[in-house]
Amino acid sequence: MKRYVRTRALLVLGLASSLILASLVPVGASSHREAPLITEDPVADSTDLYAFMKGENLVIVSNWIPLEEPGGGPNFYKFGDDVLYKINIDNDGDARDDLVYEFRFKTRINNKETFLYNTGPITFSDGKYQNLNLLQTYSVTEVKDGMRKVLRSGLRTPPNRVGPRSTPDYANLASKAVHNLGDGIKVFAGQRDEVFPVDLGSIFDLGGLRPLNGFHAIPGPTDTTGIDTTSGYNVHSIVMSIPKDEVIADDPVLGIYTTTYRRKYRTYTNGGATLDHSGPWVQVSRLGMPLTNEVVIPLGKKDRFNASKPTNDGQFLNYVVDPELGKLVPFLYSPSGIQVPGAPRNDLVTIFLTGIPGINQPMNVVPSEMLRINTSLPSGFPNGRTLQDDVVDVALQAVAGIFCDSASGNPADGCTGASFASPFNVFPNNAITDGVSGNDRAFLANFPYMPLPHSGYDHKHDHSNK
Repeated sequence: MKRYVRTRALLVLGLASSLILASLVPVGASSHREAPLITEDPVADSTDLYAFMKGENLVIVSNWIPLEEPGGGPNFYKFGDDVLYKINIDNDGDARDDLVYEFRFKTRINNKETFLYNTGPITFSDGKYQNLNLLQTYSVTEVKDGMRKVLRSGLRTPPNRVGPRSTPDYANLASKAVHNLGDGIKVFAGQRDEVFPVDLGSIFDLGGLRPLNGFHAIPGPTDTTGIDTTSGYNVHSIVMSIPKDEVIADDPVLGIYTTTYRRKYRTYTNGGATLDHSGPWVQVSRLGMPLTNEVVIPLGKKDRFNASKPTNDGQFLNYVVDPELGKLVPFLYSPSGIQVPGAPRNDLVTIFLTGIPGINQPMNVVPSEMLRINTSLPSGFPNGRTLQDDVVDVALQAVAGIFCDSASGNPADGCTGASFASPFNVFPNNAITDGVSGNDRAFLANFPYMPLPHSGYDHKHDHSNK
């Protein structure tokens, strides 16, 4: 209890100071299309990772397949049968996996002589989805301290939300894809609403944040209302709820990240009609802290980061200490006279590689990039990440230095720490925003918590301030 009280103020401070790893300009939808190679392989693209406490259970939400158009039939989105999806947990701070959950998917087509995804209204009876022509199941394997154990196989995924005729009473249909694995562990894998709000259109237009159009150095539009680019899109989610006693060791702090693997060799056979996969697994995607690969890692090394292990994160240290993108803020918003801290950004190193002392730093930490959560403290970015956390807005202001303490207040000085009395906590630094927050669909009160997906029949991309 004493530790909880002592760290409340630090938690609030760390909430913003840690987000300096994000940048003003190319903040992609957390990890959507963040590296050249993965843009060509959306099925393997890990887009977002969330970790938060619900009572005594740790909830992990890991998303794949960015910006799913709900009406994208007749071949609707699904997990890859030829992809290995992993959720990795380090429970002693040594940058090595102590607990891994592996997911493999298998698709079956009931009737190969029709183009239809479903041959009538999809219902559920006798333990099966009826009239669903394309069925996908999966297995969950636990790897604990190197020992492998298949927890369950043949688990159902729900159908995509096609429309009111094909998928009536969708909430009930999707609930049939919630599975209990034993020992208090629940799992869900399937289509969900995209919950990451961000105005990608303005951010990628040379950082032309709509609410700050009057302060931009490059002439352009004058509209001031943010547009939620991801509104109306879906993703595919793997959601787990695990009793924390199943995952923690002596330290309540966990490091979590996801990885995606493909076989080394892909061969087209049967005149190009069949694709075969062989050879060892190769890591092609990685995600821990949001916005890392997009805004810290340079273009020429983004694919390397996706293939790297946390134990080797020292190779990216220079991009953390002196982030290139932070230098663009005063250039893009020069009419405002904005100033930002110079290198070294030691606070960024703390968050990016070690966690915040007293909050989410492991007792015996080896510097490495992961999403860290102290399971004994309230959840909220950067102590884990809840579905409601507005990562972008806090990131935009933090990169401008509003929580960065400097010895003299001179922007040429490096950031020596974090302070409520930061000389950079002034307008417009503390007002930078993309003008978008919240979500376009309601979160669920119960597992799997992610909102129901948009319907292909009646969805829209809502260009409004969310």
